[in-house]
This record gives sequence, structure tokens and C-alpha cells, in this order.
Amino acid sequence: MLSMKRSSTAVLKFAIFLVGLPVLAGCIYGLSRFDPNSPYWALPELEKLQYPLLIGMYIGMIPFFVALYQALKLLGYIDRNETFSALSINAVKKIKLCAITIMIVYVIELPFLYLLTLADDAPGIIIGLFVIFVSLIVAVASAVLQKLLQEAMQIKSENDLIV
Repeated sequence: MLSMKRSSTAVLKFAIFLVGLPVLAGCIYGLSRFDPNSPYWALPELEKLQYPLLIGMYIGMIPFFVALYQALKLLGYIDRNETFSALSINAVKKIKLCAITIMIVYVIELPFLYLLTLADDAPGIIIGLFVIFVSLIVAVASAVLQKLLQEAMQIKSENDLIV
């Protein structure tokens, strides 16, 4: 049973890396798209959007990678049978806060994405709304998981006192 648990967390860890790699690649590719000498940004309606979009994108990536790191830590706690511990609850709480931070960043970024959509027919507003929606789902799921872990930890500590 122990190997079954470790193999399932190994698959989840691999999935976390698979989620992180394209986002990291997008950040690296995004830097090349934001070259100030690029003819794309020379258009008058786009030149003022370049830096707000770049700054918003990279500010949003910081909590994203922090949340991925916290998810890896949480899977490590599960591997060590520390699922119902304060460490696990803290990791889930940090994931929730990261998701809320990403939502806030993209809500602030939404007007710039809208202007990009108007100027270039880019799907910026749709991508921004998608990021906000996914972050909302992660924040709600993390809040529910945090509450469940807290209640399970409390029940476990009560049972430890009885025995």
C-alpha cells in the first residue's frame, strides 16, 4: 500500500512539473515578444500596453510558482504520512493565498488585456478571464480542503487523547 501511495504522489508531482514547464516556457517566450524594438509594439495603440502587460504577467507568475512549490511540499507531507498536520494545512493555506493573489493581479490586468484585444484581435480578455476563473476554482477548492484538513486534524487529536 505504501508503494501505491508513493506512485500516485509521484504521478501528481510529475503532473505539477508538466503544468509548470509550459508556463515557464511562456514566460521565456513572453520576454522575446516584449522586445521594445519589435515592430509589433511599434503600433501607436499597442506601445503603451507593452510594459503593463509584461509587469502583470510576471507578477502573476510569482504566486503561480509558489503555489506549485507548495503543492510539491504537500505531496511530500502525504508521502511522509503527515497529511493531517499543521504543515499540510499551512501549505494548502499558502496555495489558497497564491490563487487569490493571481486573481487580484489579473483583475487589475484585465483593462490592459481588453485594450490589447481591441487593438490586435488577440484573445487577451478571454485568457485573462480564464486565469481569473481557474484561480477562483483553486482558491475555493483550497479553502474547502484547508477546512477539511483542520477538522480531520482536530478529530485525530481527540482520538489520540482517548486512546
